[in-house]
Amino acid sequence: MTHGISKRYFLAGGISALAAGVAFADAPGKSLRPRARGGDFHKRAVRGPKDLIREAKLNGHVAYAVADAKTGARLEANTPTAQVAPASVTKAVTALYALDRLGAGHRFQTRLMATGSVSNGVVSGDLVLVGGGDPTLDTNDLADMARQLKAAGIREVRGAFKVYEGALPFVKTIDTDQPDHVGYSPAVSGIALNFNRVHFEWRRASGKYSVTMDARSDRYRPDVTMARMRIAERSIPVYSYADQKGVDTWSVARSALGGGGSRWLPVRKPGAYAADVFRTMAGAQGIRLKPAQNMKRAPQGTVLVTHQSEVLREILRDMLRFSNNLIAEMVGMAATARSGRNPSGLRASASAMNAWVKSKLGVSGMKLQDHSGLGAGNRMTADAMVDTLVKVYASNTLRPLLKPVAMRDAKGKVLKNHPIAVNAKTGTLNFVSGLGGYMEAKDGSVLAFAIFSGDEAVRKRIKKANREAPQGARGYNKRAKRLQQQLIERWGTLYGS
Repeated sequence: MTHGISKRYFLAGGISALAAGVAFADAPGKSLRPRARGGDFHKRAVRGPKDLIREAKLNGHVAYAVADAKTGARLEANTPTAQVAPASVTKAVTALYALDRLGAGHRFQTRLMATGSVSNGVVSGDLVLVGGGDPTLDTNDLADMARQLKAAGIREVRGAFKVYEGALPFVKTIDTDQPDHVGYSPAVSGIALNFNRVHFEWRRASGKYSVTMDARSDRYRPDVTMARMRIAERSIPVYSYADQKGVDTWSVARSALGGGGSRWLPVRKPGAYAADVFRTMAGAQGIRLKPAQNMKRAPQGTVLVTHQSEVLREILRDMLRFSNNLIAEMVGMAATARSGRNPSGLRASASAMNAWVKSKLGVSGMKLQDHSGLGAGNRMTADAMVDTLVKVYASNTLRPLLKPVAMRDAKGKVLKNHPIAVNAKTGTLNFVSGLGGYMEAKDGSVLAFAIFSGDEAVRKRIKKANREAPQGARGYNKRAKRLQQQLIERWGTLYGS
């Protein structure tokens, strides 16, 4: 991407032929099993799936399906029609939806508009920062826009400074069941900055703490006024949040701070955040702006500056690589809006995506409530995911965007030159682990697969305050990933050699 260092700075801290639509292949009408070939004695030593599942000690469910990616012939399955939580495997479906509705070459635009006349460098009316649904906008981009505004000859704005974020509906948090302070569940609207996360840093000197809230990038570190932090004399909760007169107001327990540190906190007012930072950047160019006002309706006027995002294909590649929830929700809602249905929120937009999967791909079994997979109410069958992967395999739509998944030994060390290559989307929630994508065996056979495991009973018992890292979740995830690899290696031996 053009600003790769900066975008990936935030992400890590946190198909050109398809521009007019996605081509999909049809699966065969019935499932087939390959016949055993003479001399395949080594296959008899492969451990059965029931033994692998039992030894993984994953309470709850394990659902999977695997098929020949070219023909769709089912090779093996375990409860493939069970409705289970897919977690971030959902994002692979979102990527397909966005590619079809928006096109691989689509670019999101963020603009600066003048609502009044412009003469001799003076804007007589208002200056409006207009969000266009770009999920990758960062502080560097706003600085560049401020510089371009000056280069266009603007030196004064006599009217108000406003921000418009109504290109997409406002959602306060992606998942209301998540703790307030987790950066992976920020607010969503038609404008985003730094993936709607603000940087909180604290330092201790002479027994006292100093705190900052800023919108840092690899080039800038502007302080913000729309988010504040207070140190509280308490032990729990570590963080608390309140909306106080339009300001994201946080407090943190002094006992949790130690000598110093930092973390990204979610932003609940994306428009105010972006406007706050742009106002600072404009000021650095000598253009003074009044405190921003939120604009309810799309403005009409003269476009002074336009910033374009990278092409959608590359945005989706990063979304899948870093499993970024905000990108998924924004591109998903943008795809729904492009189809002529202005969604009221995430659930309505996900419902439109479910309908698209059924009508465009002929696949049933998707009951998604958002585009990222973060919400606990998302449901999908292993069969549905495999059917989707088979449908798009011939068009090579998704596979190039999926992240390579390394095969590892029992101690977690990457196995170099492993005969099986996997490109897939992972999915992780508390006591939920998913993996869906393509595996290429030693003989070149390509299989489509989906593996979902989850312990819903344990998930429901976790208190909201403990959902960032509950006890036992890491061990469950480790065992689930080990099972995923064992199943993939089993399939590579049985069906790809």
